[in-house]
Amino acid sequence: MGKTTIQIELSTLERLKTLRAFERQSYDDVLNILIENQEEETLTDQEIKEIKIGLENIRQGKFKSIEQVAKELGVTLR
Repeated sequence: MGKTTIQIELSTLERLKTLRAFERQSYDDVLNILIENQEEETLTDQEIKEIKIGLENIRQGKFKSIEQVAKELGVTLR
């Protein structure tokens, strides 16, 4: 595996240090975890479409309150 040096601000280095799970965790590990989390948080086109449909339904009043759903399911809310 090859290695490289990257230029970062000292303030960025300090922020990276706070993200380590343990003191000797490599910055490569920290950066890979951040990249993986970012990739997981990206919405698919289908998810974006479903969100838009949901927002339009809300605008049109096509929704049920949590109280209505709980009553239909026989669930008691605290």
